[in-house]
Amino acid sequence: MDFNEFRDFGNSAIELVIRYLRDIRKRDVLPSVEPFSIIHALPDEMPEQAENWQSVLNDVENILMPALTHWQSPHFHAFYPSGSSMGSIVGELLIAGLGVLGLNWDCSPACVELEVVVLDWLAKFLRLPLHFQHSAEGPGGGVIQSSASEAILVAVISAREQMVRRMAKHLEMSESMIRRKLIAYSSDQSNSCIEKACKLACLPIKLLTTSDDYVLCAQELEAAIKEDLSRGLIPTMCIATLGTTGTCAYDDIKALAKICQRYQIWLHVDAAYAGAALALDEYAQLHDGLLDIDSLNINLHKLLMVNYDGAVMWLKDARKLVETLQVNRIYLENNEKTNKHDLPDFRNWQISLGRRFRALKVWIAFRTVGAEGLRSNLRKHMKLSTRFEKYILADNRFELVAKCTLGIVCFRVRGENKLTTRLLQRLLDRKRIYMVQSIHGAKIFLRFVICGMDTKDRDVDFAWTEIQNELSEMRVTQETFKIPDGIAKCESAINAICLEALGKRKSLNLGDMYLCNSSEKYK
Repeated sequence: MDFNEFRDFGNSAIELVIRYLRDIRKRDVLPSVEPFSIIHALPDEMPEQAENWQSVLNDVENILMPALTHWQSPHFHAFYPSGSSMGSIVGELLIAGLGVLGLNWDCSPACVELEVVVLDWLAKFLRLPLHFQHSAEGPGGGVIQSSASEAILVAVISAREQMVRRMAKHLEMSESMIRRKLIAYSSDQSNSCIEKACKLACLPIKLLTTSDDYVLCAQELEAAIKEDLSRGLIPTMCIATLGTTGTCAYDDIKALAKICQRYQIWLHVDAAYAGAALALDEYAQLHDGLLDIDSLNINLHKLLMVNYDGAVMWLKDARKLVETLQVNRIYLENNEKTNKHDLPDFRNWQISLGRRFRALKVWIAFRTVGAEGLRSNLRKHMKLSTRFEKYILADNRFELVAKCTLGIVCFRVRGENKLTTRLLQRLLDRKRIYMVQSIHGAKIFLRFVICGMDTKDRDVDFAWTEIQNELSEMRVTQETFKIPDGIAKCESAINAICLEALGKRKSLNLGDMYLCNSSEKYK
C-alpha cells in the first residue's frame, strides 16, 4: 500500500466511523448473531496475497458490525461508560501512526514529558493533594496504566513487597514464611479486579461484609485486622472504593485511612468510575481522607472522555513502586549526556516494558474538550440519571435499592427476584437497550447507567418506555390467574377493557389490572 492508497483508506475509515456514530441510534444495541457466526463467515487461513482495502472495509461493515455490541450507543446502559471524544479518537490514530515506544527518556522524550504534564494537569483539575503532582517537592507522582486492573495489581505487588522488607528487618522469620502470613482487605462490593489482583500477587484477601448502605466501615476493617493479628497473620493492605461497581457507593476513606495508619498498612483507593467527580464542587466530600492514602486509580476511559485504554494511577511515594518493579539492563540506560535528570522512567512504574504514547490522546482530548467541557459532561450524566430516577419513583411497581449518584440508578421490580430477572431477560431478548443485574444480600437489582458518547433526554425516555412496556407484558404472560366469578357481572365498560387487554385469553393478570386501574376512563 502506498501513501495515496493509505490516504484513501484512512479517509474512508474515518467516514465509516462518522456514519457509525452519527446513525448509531438506528441499530439495536445488542447483536442478533449466533455463536461462531464470525468464525464461519471468515476464511480459516490468512490470505496469501494482499487484498484491497475496499474489500476489508466492506467486511467490517457487513460481517463485523452486525456482531458488535454498541458501547457508544445512547441505549447502552450496562457496566460503565466506555468514554471517548472526537479528539481522543484522533489522538489514538496519531499514536498508531507515530508508533513510538517510551521505554525511557531517550526512546522518546515527548512520551515521558507529555505524560508528566497531562498528569499534573489532571491532578490539579481533580484537586488532588499536592504530593501527587510530579512538579511538587517529594517522591510522589502519577502514571498512565492500561486499566484499573493493572493499576491495582501494581499497587498490590508494591504493598506486598514493602511489607515483606519491613517485616524481614524486625522478625526472626524467613522471607517465605513472612509471605505466607500476609493478608489484605477490601469490601464485598469492590470490583472483581481487586480479588484478581490479589490472586495474581499471591496475597490472600478478605472481602469484608458491608451493611445496607454498601459502604466498608472502619470498625469492620479494624475488627478483621485485630482478629488476623491474633492468629499471627500480617495485615498488609486495604483497598477501598470510591464508587463501588454495584451501586457506586463511597467507602469512608477518612476513617479507613486512620485505621491503616494505626496498623501501618498500605491504603489504595479504587476510584475508577467516580474519581472523575472529584472535579465537582457537588462532590467535595469525596476528598475527605485522600491526603492520607498511599495510592489512587481513576479511569480516563469512563467519565473523562478519553477512549480505552487509559487509567491514571497516583502514588504518594513513587519510590516504593520503583523499588519493587525496577529491573536494570545496560541497554535500558539513558545515554550519559541525558541520564542526569529527575524525570521518571515510567517502565519502572508498570508491569510491561513497552509503553504506548497514551499521553498524546489524553493531551489532545483535554485540549479539545477543556476543563469546563469535562465538568459539563459529568453534570450531564448526573442530570440524565436523575431524570430516570424520577420515573422509577413515580411508578410503584419499582423500588430503588440505593441512592442515585453520578450516572447510576439501581432499581428492581417489587416482589420476588424472579420478576427482576425476567424483566431483564425480556429486555435483552428485544436488544433495544442493554442493562446488567447485580445483587446485594438477597436482593437482585438492575443497574441503569448513563453511557454512550451523546446520550440525551429522549434516550432516557426511550429506555423507560421499553422497561415499562416489557414489565406490563411480562405480567400479562407470567402472572395470570383465573377470572373470579364476580368479574362476569362487571359493568360493560370494565368488561370491554378487560377483553381488549386479554384478547383471546381466558384469564386476567396483574398487568391487565394495572392498565385498568391506571385508566382515567374506567376509574
